[in-house]
Amino acid sequence: MNQFAILHMSDSKYCYAVNKDEIVIRLRTSKEDELDVFLLYGPKYEFQSKRYKAKMKVKYEDKLYRYYEKRIKLSDLRLAYIFEIYENGERFYFCEDGIVVDYDFENAFYNFYQMPYINENDRIKVVEWMQGAVFYQIFVDRFNMGNLKKDKSYIDMKWGDKPTPKNFAGGDIRGIIDKLDYLENLGITAIYLTPIFLSISNHKYDIIDYKKIDPMFGDIEDLKELVHKAHEKNIHIVLDAVFNHCSMNLYQFQDVIEKGKKSKYYDWFIIDGDFPEPEKGNYECFASCNYMPKLNTANLQVQEFLLDIAVYWIRECDIDGWRLDVSDEVSHDFWRQFRKAVKKEKENCVIIGENWHDAYAYLMGDQYDSIMNYAFTKACLDYLAKDKLDAKGMANKLNEILMRNNSLINSMMLNLIDSHDTFRFFTEVKCNKKKQLCALALSVFFPGAVCVYYGTEICMEGGYDPDSRRCFDWNEENWDKEFLEKFKALLKLKKFEEIRFGTVKIYEKNCLLIVERIYKNNKIRLEINMENKVINGIEPFNYRVLRKGDYNEEKSSCYNAS
Repeated sequence: MNQFAILHMSDSKYCYAVNKDEIVIRLRTSKEDELDVFLLYGPKYEFQSKRYKAKMKVKYEDKLYRYYEKRIKLSDLRLAYIFEIYENGERFYFCEDGIVVDYDFENAFYNFYQMPYINENDRIKVVEWMQGAVFYQIFVDRFNMGNLKKDKSYIDMKWGDKPTPKNFAGGDIRGIIDKLDYLENLGITAIYLTPIFLSISNHKYDIIDYKKIDPMFGDIEDLKELVHKAHEKNIHIVLDAVFNHCSMNLYQFQDVIEKGKKSKYYDWFIIDGDFPEPEKGNYECFASCNYMPKLNTANLQVQEFLLDIAVYWIRECDIDGWRLDVSDEVSHDFWRQFRKAVKKEKENCVIIGENWHDAYAYLMGDQYDSIMNYAFTKACLDYLAKDKLDAKGMANKLNEILMRNNSLINSMMLNLIDSHDTFRFFTEVKCNKKKQLCALALSVFFPGAVCVYYGTEICMEGGYDPDSRRCFDWNEENWDKEFLEKFKALLKLKKFEEIRFGTVKIYEKNCLLIVERIYKNNKIRLEINMENKVINGIEPFNYRVLRKGDYNEEKSSCYNAS
């Protein structure tokens, strides 16, 4: 037995409450070890004399490990437990002291694992509408122009021309309102907008005034109308919060440029010297962009300033969530306060961090609900575009990603294959529409919400920023209608209870990548063939969906991409 591989942590993603009286317990072991694992558990103060035994099953496997799991319902919310492990008929125990041959149950209170108590205010609360949500990300300037009477003097490109970093095309909030019927018909249930507040750029990630919508896009009444009409269609609206940095034209930063250390806002920023000097770059900023100074979120006044903004837009316009830009560079302390303020104002308002890496430290119930799941994006690229993973390697990778967090967080993850910050996935797969559909199918089946970047449904191409931010082509004569129908059919699958709420099993069989979702004795299965040959009736670079009740293969209904 590889004892170095065995891992368990109490009160973590390896032991967490899913309800007020139910918990999930996981144990990690080496994939090379063939073990039988049992959970020995009982009330914390009666563990010596009152114990139960339950067999744990392997629920996930990645490249190196197996993950055993057991869900148990408690009558006493104070739980003690250890693991009983059999290898080749020999019994071992696993507790806080590690692997032992004999276990002293009389003195178990020294070294058993425990869930001391399930406190209601510590439990992770799921934003229910996120489970099975279908997001549509819109780069506002490039989606659609609806207000034809506005001042267009800022527009410096023809709609459809390839953009440069500083071009303006004229898209606005009114343009989104005008296309709500279109989005509803696609199957969209949530819209994520890139920033809409006052800024000199087309992307608006350098904000001058956080309480003013940029006139290029409209005004507060336009946003209110968008939210109201979207809600009538059961579509949620999520805005982009740029709280790591601001524009150098923000009033407070300009005051510091003028007054230096004498400015009451000097400590709002992180400056090396008496004055910020943009040409020298003697202050912290986003990346190396001196025009976007970093806000000091350890400063109490900065915290109050930003928290007021977060609550303001919920209160004024009834928005449904915030996507947090560059969120991993902002202090944990601030995000904890942010969560309390946002959830107090609107409990089902979702908080989605832009963390490109493992974000477990932020996803323990006290900060974000979710992140943009770029680990999933990278896996899709490696499997479908780069040929770096085969079906087995992809199954391992997807399971490893799932094991970064608990199942409640996984059910709210924002799974995407591209965004305004990446190459278009369609370009990455060399415009292979079958591979594009396979990627979409996988993002639909993977636990959490699916996020579609605007134009995916019409096979928009694009390289790196700014090429990934092209204008939407509204000339339907240029659309592949057959692809569009398959796109909509896949998004409809996200409504199935098996996919919204079901357990997940991901594995490889006969060179196929298989993702199964099971709920209330019903199963739906995705099979993807990325081999250059027909496998089990599935054409190369294609997928098949099987749905069945009571696991009856003969009654399966079949959907094929070809």
